[in-house]
Amino acid sequence: MKKVNIGDPDFGYDPDDPEGFRAGMLRPGPDLGAKKLGLSVYEIPGGQSLCPYHFEYAEEEWLLVLEGEATVRHPGGEETLGPWDLTCFPPGPEGAHEVRNDGTDPIRVLMFSDVVAPAATSYPDSGKIGIWTGIKEDDVMVHRSSKVDYFDGEPRLQDS
Repeated sequence: MKKVNIGDPDFGYDPDDPEGFRAGMLRPGPDLGAKKLGLSVYEIPGGQSLCPYHFEYAEEEWLLVLEGEATVRHPGGEETLGPWDLTCFPPGPEGAHEVRNDGTDPIRVLMFSDVVAPAATSYPDSGKIGIWTGIKEDDVMVHRSSKVDYFDGEPRLQDS
């Protein structure tokens, strides 16, 4: 049996994350052999957001606050969640959310969801859609305004 202790995680920070969206992450699933459920523990410093306001088209996401107070933006407004508060974000626009730390001390949250590939995520504030295929080089982030016609770029039969 494999195990990971999430009580004292070694958080990884992505140096490419811009100011306002910096958070440490521990994602133990791959090391445990998980295939169907994803779980991440995040450390969110003061004044930072976990990620932009978004919703998943296919995945249900759950949030459990472990330490501190998390501000959660959702379609109905904003709520402050404290330790051991749990909520669920269903697929679709009604599950839109952003998790922020409006305080000064770091907070910790645990998020888990089903793992669906391919997956699509909508970012209402910026008008983007991300497509996660399971093949990194095929993943894309596009603006909704970049829509192309279904047959755009397809070879056409020559008139005889």
